[in-house]
Amino acid sequence: MIPLRSSERVYTPSTVTLLLIVANVLVFLYELSLGLNSRPMNHFIAAYGIVPDQLRPITVLTSMFIHGGFLHILGNMWFLWIFARGIEDLLGHAKFLVFYFACGIAAGIIHIIVNANSPIPTVGASGAIAGVMGAYLIKFPRARIVTLVIIIFFFTTLDIPAAFLLLYWFAMQFFSGVGSVGYSTTSSGDVAWFAHIGGFLAGMGLIMLMAPRQPRYQQWS
Repeated sequence: MIPLRSSERVYTPSTVTLLLIVANVLVFLYELSLGLNSRPMNHFIAAYGIVPDQLRPITVLTSMFIHGGFLHILGNMWFLWIFARGIEDLLGHAKFLVFYFACGIAAGIIHIIVNANSPIPTVGASGAIAGVMGAYLIKFPRARIVTLVIIIFFFTTLDIPAAFLLLYWFAMQFFSGVGSVGYSTTSSGDVAWFAHIGGFLAGMGLIMLMAPRQPRYQQWS
């Protein structure tokens, strides 16, 4: 299921969301200049991605702007655009930026704790974006998400309640994460499931502390 747009109205410009997308794209363009899967690119990821067994604290932040390929950055930036605008509108620009980085840091810390001995670099904005999605679940559960549903060769769009879509997404991360326990990082794939889980839960908690007013979603019967 791929979200296409939300029914939630946004009343202020999504300035920070756009700037985050631009920053991620600019870093990715720099990665392309190094050559994907090249030695310079691998050195770049090792230097600025999270490597749990050789941790440098600054990489918890820098890793949030690095992506491993076109699909990685496209998926992350698309989910950021769909869900972050409503949260930025709710919090205001400055508080949203703090919220975003706090969720990303929480996601990185959880990933480090769970994979303390891993030598494999982890990159991507998905932990912070998971926090945005957790906040969206709390504040806009009755928004409708126009979603592309793909079943083998069958394509259709459905209006799905945000609560259902986000809880479904979280359940997939949770069971995938639990299923990966006991396997090595290499054998369990390259997805930081527990970073997603940690970011999502952090977003749920932080939005309740930081949100200054009630959400302005459309009422649905």
